[in-house]
Amino acid sequence: MMHYKTYAGKPSVRWVPFLTLLAVLGAAGFAPAQETPPGTAVAPPELDSRAAVLLDAATGAVLFNKNGDDEISPASLTKLMTIHLALQEAAAGNAALDEAVPLPRESWAINQPPRSSLMFLAAGQRVTLRELLLGLAIPSGNDAAVAVALRFAPSTEEFAALMTAEARRMGFVKTSFVEPSGISELNMTTAMEFARFCREYVRLHPETLTELLSVREFAYPKSENVAERYRDKPGTIVQTNHNTLLGTLEGVDGLKTGYIDEAGYNIALTAERGETRLIAVILGAPAGYGGIRIRDADGTKLLTWGFEQFKTLRPIVADEPEPQRVWKGKTDSVALTWGEPLVFTTYIDRGEGLRWEYEYIDPLVAPLPVNSTVGALVLYDNQGELRRIPLVTAGNVEQGGFFKRFRDSIRLFFRWIFRVRM
Repeated sequence: MMHYKTYAGKPSVRWVPFLTLLAVLGAAGFAPAQETPPGTAVAPPELDSRAAVLLDAATGAVLFNKNGDDEISPASLTKLMTIHLALQEAAAGNAALDEAVPLPRESWAINQPPRSSLMFLAAGQRVTLRELLLGLAIPSGNDAAVAVALRFAPSTEEFAALMTAEARRMGFVKTSFVEPSGISELNMTTAMEFARFCREYVRLHPETLTELLSVREFAYPKSENVAERYRDKPGTIVQTNHNTLLGTLEGVDGLKTGYIDEAGYNIALTAERGETRLIAVILGAPAGYGGIRIRDADGTKLLTWGFEQFKTLRPIVADEPEPQRVWKGKTDSVALTWGEPLVFTTYIDRGEGLRWEYEYIDPLVAPLPVNSTVGALVLYDNQGELRRIPLVTAGNVEQGGFFKRFRDSIRLFFRWIFRVRM
């Protein structure tokens, strides 16, 4: 007898005829990744920015999309990709965060384009890669972007090519870069692609939310950064994080802001409340007076609405599905696993009194390729059915020989006649 633990209520296993369960699975519309939850009780906010996307960071579910495929220059959001590549190199052992990084002439503050945001790099300074990343994250230094790029490539153009190649590797077709700081309007992305990049960034580099992206102030240069004769008066400049929603909107702990005239005001945000983390990308808040206020208001409205409407649910299913009987195969059983992650996005009022049951196709007949759908884990709450997660074969079951198929055919016939499981 099979036994399954549930959150509440009696454990349940349901055996479903093959054709019936196939119809149920087809109606459920199983997909490899969670789609946007259908409908919502409260209409999404009206935003003044040109484009915006809101994602559940855990599942990737799209909760809001306004012009998410419009191509817009990311401005200094570009620096998140620059940071990402530097962190990848460090993780691969090709760099160390506390190593001293050379400062070629191209990276000095005085050689940056007009109106650049700056870390204030200069000749003769000693700076570490960690400090350069802070200079990218907090004051959004274009000089820091050049210094990081030239640490890992012969030129900023070649580093930008690496950035674009990384975007392609991640599956983004509209995101491309021509330089590492974001000052060029020829850098390009979309709100949807950049939100998905931010989701991957947070997954890969969660420590940087506290160590880089939510740090409020950055002081540079300090006495240890300058030549000995300047250490008494290093000319330290203290700059604050451009993300003004840090500390003012509940849960916000990154990511980055950006602005150029051609794009307007941009912001990528992530916030966590309880068990739910959201990613919001706002592109194209109007340039000029009031643009920062509009950008921050849109970010506030979007995240507030998201947390009020949705949550990430992480069911704890104590037992994995047990191996199931297979007929006419070289083996008599097959191991099963879940075909989708158990974590999913749902409405804020769902998930109370969570329980589940397994449904299985009966009988299972070989051949069964790996990842064949053979049932479902059905989740219920106090309001009814909540979600179906497919059960799939963990391995391949080949068809058995003639005598095995003949014997099992006879047994299945009598099993059908007497309506009993054998």
